[in-house]
Amino acid sequence: MGTAAGTPKTTTTGRVVLITLAAGQFLMALDSSVMNVSIATVAADVGTTVTGIQGAITAYTLVMAMFMIPGGKVGAIIGRKRAFLIGCVIYGCGSLTTALAPNLTVLLIGWSFLEGVGAALILPAIVALVAGNFGVERRAAAYGLVTAAGAVAIAVGPLIGGVATTYFSWRWVFAGEVAIVLAILVLARRIADAPAGTRPRFDLVGSVICALGLGIFVYGVLRSDEWGWFRPKPDAPSWLGVSMVVWMMLAGLFLVWLFLRWEGGMVKRHKEPLVEPELLRNRQLTGGLTMFFFQYLVQMGVFFVVPLYLSVALGLSALQTGARILPLSLTLLAAAILIPKLLPDISPRRVVRLGTLSLLAGAVVLMAALDADAGAEVVTVPLLLIGLGMGALASQLGSVTVSAVPDEKSAEVGGVQNAVTNLGASIGTALAGSILIGVMTSSFLAGVQQNPAVPTEVKSQASVELASGVPFLSDAQLETALDQAGLSPEVAGAVLETNAAARLDGLRAALAVLALAAVVALFFTQRIPDTQPRAKNP
Repeated sequence: MGTAAGTPKTTTTGRVVLITLAAGQFLMALDSSVMNVSIATVAADVGTTVTGIQGAITAYTLVMAMFMIPGGKVGAIIGRKRAFLIGCVIYGCGSLTTALAPNLTVLLIGWSFLEGVGAALILPAIVALVAGNFGVERRAAAYGLVTAAGAVAIAVGPLIGGVATTYFSWRWVFAGEVAIVLAILVLARRIADAPAGTRPRFDLVGSVICALGLGIFVYGVLRSDEWGWFRPKPDAPSWLGVSMVVWMMLAGLFLVWLFLRWEGGMVKRHKEPLVEPELLRNRQLTGGLTMFFFQYLVQMGVFFVVPLYLSVALGLSALQTGARILPLSLTLLAAAILIPKLLPDISPRRVVRLGTLSLLAGAVVLMAALDADAGAEVVTVPLLLIGLGMGALASQLGSVTVSAVPDEKSAEVGGVQNAVTNLGASIGTALAGSILIGVMTSSFLAGVQQNPAVPTEVKSQASVELASGVPFLSDAQLETALDQAGLSPEVAGAVLETNAAARLDGLRAALAVLALAAVVALFFTQRIPDTQPRAKNP
């Protein structure tokens, strides 16, 4: 693969193009985290419950997962730039609808559906447009910055949401997204677009099977916290005594297998498939996709655990929580930008391994630092390590996946890549959450049973009422609940102490699982190439 035909002619144009694409990536990722600190406020404003808003967030993730691969194919057919612009318009309409939403229904239409569909067009197009606008020698740096922009959005999202909700209104966040979309549309005229190839018939059957498979699998994962991974929680749906999460994941995987079989049949019939099965036999591509999966699994698991520790266990405000997470952005950006610039010839495999080890070190250090007397400062060094690892991976993986295939396949790769990262993010969040609550529940109930200060009737009541899971409560929230239950100060004190210890056990267990995922990821780094793409394609 040589230099892209659409490579910007000047440094200024290249910077504008890079800023435009990075802004698009930032915007897509922002919605995944910006409202997490304002759920209760949004729920009250649109006349619904916290569960309703959490459902809207889940639906946004679900729509993206379902349409990401078809969205990549649409870009390959109509042109990457056109798909990017159409996606921005749809996304902007969704943001405006959300900003003006009077109720949950309108919020779901704007936030969950329109923004989700827009993101499914935008994200694969960004991957292809980086390939089309930057030569092989510049792609690692370009992909690093674009990917880092998305990770930074997740890191600063709680801070932006907290500031907007505290001093203005949550609606201003989405109004601001409309302004960013308008700016992107103005700047996008400088983006060069590789011409779309032939316009084959769109594989509608494959798209439906793919969307259903990914959608059912992701939905099952997202419901695991509520339904239970294997053993169904009380009143949760089940079949043959097994949680519906298992059945939905199996059904999703079966449909994905069916989709691949269908695509293979399309190739044999000399028709245009949605995704060529041959791509998934490419060792370099599958290596990059696998590492993307593990990166987002660990990354989103950390972004789930750390804010919980800061905001619930330590009682920090949304603004203070966001400020404590900011150091991660510093090392993330530094690694993503400086590694390709200062070490342009370094082995991608070495960088990915070192980045994964940095993620592992950050999770282990944080796990070791958590104790009853720890303060907010204990997260700083681990987050710097985790940010360094994320930045190192971001600086290489995008270039690794796209350089594995011809440029004309970059939009399809973009769809698959973003579907994989979406799966990793969903599983990482769900896995960290379920492990945290599961370990915390067993630790809390064991602590209550072994504590002589807790009366027998309270132990029995706790075993029955909390069997499905102990809520992750702050000391203030638990004190209020215990006071309303009429427990004596001695019993309340014993329960508070047990809950604090169980909270830490749950947090440590979640971090241990994320560290284990980082170790498993190391086994797949062998598939990452040992030389930069331009070394093979001068």
